[in-house]
Amino acid sequence: MKVTLEIPDHIAGQLANSPETLTQRLLETIAIEAYRKGLIGSGEVGQMLGFTSRWDTYDFLQREQAQPPYTTADLESDRATLKNLLP
Repeated sequence: MKVTLEIPDHIAGQLANSPETLTQRLLETIAIEAYRKGLIGSGEVGQMLGFTSRWDTYDFLQREQAQPPYTTADLESDRATLKNLLP
């Protein structure tokens, strides 16, 4: 899908030094936020950004400090699993 955005030139210039760089940075930002919200997984992040290996994706997510969502329900589930595994 192709999406077009209208951004005032002076703001676009503050965000990036070229249209290509701005396009890439906006795509990265969308991927990061969708990942943080749990809307997409790391595989989809890699697809969106054209990474050839999952390690490139993991490195990117780590650099951007993008963590997947971890809810209280996830914590309780993990605690219950550990309680069942450990005597």
